Amino acid sequence: MKAYKFWFIVGSQSLYGQDVLDTVDVRAREMAQELSGCLPFPLIYKVTAKSNSEIADTIREANYDTECAGIVTWCHTFSPSKMWINGLAGLQKPWCHLATQYNVEIPNEEIDMDFMNLNQAAHGDREHGFIGARLRLPRKIIAGHWRNEGVQKRLGDWMKTAVGVAFSRSLKVMRFGDNMREVAVTEGDKVEAQIKLGWQVNTWATGDLVREMNKVTEAEIDALCAEYESKYDIATDNTAAIRYQAKEEIAMKKMMDRNGCMAFSNTFQDLYGMEQLPGLASQHLMAQGYGYGGEGDWKVSAMTSILKAMGEGGNGASGFMEDYTYHLVEGKEYSLGAHMLEVCPSLAADKPRIETHHLGIGMNEKDPARLVFEGKAGPAIVVSLIDMGGRLRLIVQDIECVKPILPMPNLPVARVMWRAMPDLTTGVECWIMAGGAHHTVLSYDVTADMMRDWARMMDIEFVHISKDTTPEQLENDLLVKDLIWKLK
Repeated sequence: MKAYKFWFIVGSQSLYGQDVLDTVDVRAREMAQELSGCLPFPLIYKVTAKSNSEIADTIREANYDTECAGIVTWCHTFSPSKMWINGLAGLQKPWCHLATQYNVEIPNEEIDMDFMNLNQAAHGDREHGFIGARLRLPRKIIAGHWRNEGVQKRLGDWMKTAVGVAFSRSLKVMRFGDNMREVAVTEGDKVEAQIKLGWQVNTWATGDLVREMNKVTEAEIDALCAEYESKYDIATDNTAAIRYQAKEEIAMKKMMDRNGCMAFSNTFQDLYGMEQLPGLASQHLMAQGYGYGGEGDWKVSAMTSILKAMGEGGNGASGFMEDYTYHLVEGKEYSLGAHMLEVCPSLAADKPRIETHHLGIGMNEKDPARLVFEGKAGPAIVVSLIDMGGRLRLIVQDIECVKPILPMPNLPVARVMWRAMPDLTTGVECWIMAGGAHHTVLSYDVTADMMRDWARMMDIEFVHISKDTTPEQLENDLLVKDLIWKLK
């Protein structure tokens, strides 16, 4: 991940004299330095802005600085908002308005008019908030004292989301072959996706991959197999299958790195010249931060890589997922998520095992090796991006992952089990009503609020299915959204 930074721009004016401005400058530097020590990315104090030109010049500089992933603004004193119009109207980076103040409490003995003139963020932030509303700009508003852990957590999550935006706008997706035949939801407008989200989605022939595989050396395969042995338990004697997966992984990684791609898709219907569908190969690439989508699903491939980039440490516990089947025992309703081969080991509860089994779908000549494991328990989300024709809709559902209630000894794939919110059947009704896909990204690191912010920054529709959602409410919300988004 690029070493991203965020700029701290503090608003004031010259009305209060140089002593006040000097105090604001000292405090802003202190705040930025202290916050940088507890946030996931550095917060760089840039300026106490006092004029239209200062603000416009700073924002113009932020727009063209590739390391700047967004701006955080705060008005220590009263900053007349007409000064901000020219700058904010041209802002191209995510914006967070931190409505805070330097002191945590009102000092009973110290407070006088000089104190009031200096410490009037309650006054200044309302003026600043008006111009954001008047310009109708997407922004995150976080209110509270800057030393409060909850405020810092929200600001840190917003930073990760803004990095997801920067990552998205430079994302390239490599497609090996086309989508699975006759499937609707994995299709989409690649031109619109590039306009709205920045994704460059292009196709490479499977034959190109086979040619790259033929160049992989035995020494390269030996090195990667040694890495597999260090990370995973080997539960198969079929070393040839593992080595073949290593060859596939090395070739795909070389092609993606050479072309600057961080996501890829393939399909079991197009394995021209290949013995096995990449299983272990795709899983280990996802563990390194690459996004993946099965059956040619380039949208979920891109979203997987973005959620990984937004997660803990720039490669969080997020992975490609598919709803497979339900457990519908009354009072014990669960979804079982899995895929033929390709679930990311970042979701695993324990050390994954490399196993080799027959894959009874597609044109596999030999049995593919894959990682087998159970997913972690804990709160998570599933995310689906769909093309509604004329606009993109991001659907997020809250879930609670559990240890699988059955051992399923004859299911030779990685699997995750969860309770959907608000409950399984209501959640399924809502998901289907919204048009959510069968392919998703499951994430333990990224929250629904972060995805809401990401959708706001990207100017796309957002639908959230939570513990409080009802089908009736969602149906009305979707009707309203349909009208709103047709007018945009």
